[in-house]
Amino acid sequence: MRKKIVLACVECQSRNYSTLKNTSDLNRLEMKKYCKRCGEHTIHRETK
Repeated sequence: MRKKIVLACVECQSRNYSTLKNTSDLNRLEMKKYCKRCGEHTIHRETK
C-alpha cells in the first residue's frame, strides 16, 4: 500500500510537491526539487 505525502521546501517552508510513498518505509523522504518561491533547486522534506 502506498501513502500520499507532501514535500515542503527546507528554506522557505513552502509546500510545493505531493507524491506517493511506500508505507513500510519509516524514514522521512528527502529530495532535491525546484522551488518556485526560492527560484532554485533546494532540499524538500516530507511533512507530517
